Amino acid sequence: MKLLLILLGALLAVLTIKRTSAVQGSNHLICYYDGSSYTREGLAKLTLNDLEPALQFCTHLVYGHAAINPSSNKLVSNNEKLDLDVGTGLYRTITGMKKKYPHLKVLLSVGGDKDEVDADNNKYLTLLESSNARIPFINSAHSMVKTYGFDGLELGWQFPKNKPKKVHGSIGKLWKGFKKIFTGDFIVDEKAEEHKEEFTALVRELKNALRPDGYVLGLAVLPNVNSSLFYDVPAIVNNLDYVNLMAYDFQTPQRNPEVADFPAPIYELNERNPESNVNYQVQYWLQNHCPASKINVGIASYGRAWKMTTDSGLTGLPPVADADGPAAGGLQTQTEGLLSWPEVCAKLPNPANQHLKGADSPLRKVGDPTKRFGNYAYRSTDDKGENGIWVGYEDPDTAANKAAYVKTKGLGGVALVDLSFDDFRGACTGDKYPILRAIKFKFQ
Repeated sequence: MKLLLILLGALLAVLTIKRTSAVQGSNHLICYYDGSSYTREGLAKLTLNDLEPALQFCTHLVYGHAAINPSSNKLVSNNEKLDLDVGTGLYRTITGMKKKYPHLKVLLSVGGDKDEVDADNNKYLTLLESSNARIPFINSAHSMVKTYGFDGLELGWQFPKNKPKKVHGSIGKLWKGFKKIFTGDFIVDEKAEEHKEEFTALVRELKNALRPDGYVLGLAVLPNVNSSLFYDVPAIVNNLDYVNLMAYDFQTPQRNPEVADFPAPIYELNERNPESNVNYQVQYWLQNHCPASKINVGIASYGRAWKMTTDSGLTGLPPVADADGPAAGGLQTQTEGLLSWPEVCAKLPNPANQHLKGADSPLRKVGDPTKRFGNYAYRSTDDKGENGIWVGYEDPDTAANKAAYVKTKGLGGVALVDLSFDDFRGACTGDKYPILRAIKFKFQ
């Protein structure tokens, strides 16, 4: 009896430790601040006064994005008049906010799909291929972090993207396999194995340079980059302080113009690419020996919008076939197929739009009671075949669902991309940064 009580006590202790570690693990809330949002016009402009209310919730603020000069291989500002002391001096102003928010770590991001890359000559790959090219990058990165008071660097390395996949029936899959043998259309990067080794070397060398000053080194795995091709996970994780898995934008109007579908489901959907969901990406890194506490799940604060056509049908149930590419961008985003959360919110039924017609009429919202895939909203085309739109998006509820997933799995936390597309003015419900707040509340 005594032995049984001891065993039960030991089991209870283990369960308590596991539960506690899961709760304690989910404490990173990494917030992205796109410096270019400071230069936007009108209501889209995110000023420093607008930014401040978010900082009480963030553990890290990642300023994006610095760039690589292909001639010198040095890390440089993407907008010197905005970032550096010769202009607005935003680098130093942002890092200076740590005086008021001492808990906050401010990092500088390089790349992140914001640095222009020549498709035929990717400077991020060219830099990797030469140890002599890596040296000026590492030295300049260390210098920039130190000069402007950043706490570290995040690598949003621009590796080639996966090609969009279509789901085929068994015969279609067989033909597709034969076709690939002859066309080679599955090859993303012929030198992927070499680039994987070289990136491992870069991470090791960069961490060695940053370590004496105690600087943080993070990695952002960009959307639709195949981790198995480019990251030797066991070899790099010890030199990384965290890994942000940007598990969204699996489906976008630019990549998948003819089929509208959930951009960032948590779990796999039937008849979809099994890799295109949050859970698959997380499990891959866990299975390759990345500590759960280092993994942060990226959550987008925006939606992806397609044009629906007459042939898309009336139900809006995804996947929606016969879409016609990206819908018009919002007044804030100014980007086709992209709507910030407040822009999506304004299109959902509300007193201001309930009597409007045509392109201004409200969308029909379809929620996600399963908490597995995400919300969507749509408006079927009218009698003239016009004004059809389908949007898959994140809102405070879906972001909270993902935060709950992170907490249950005992992961490190969440990376929100980005603050300028959350409702930082409180236009939707009166609460500023409602997506950010929903994540933080779930972690408490």
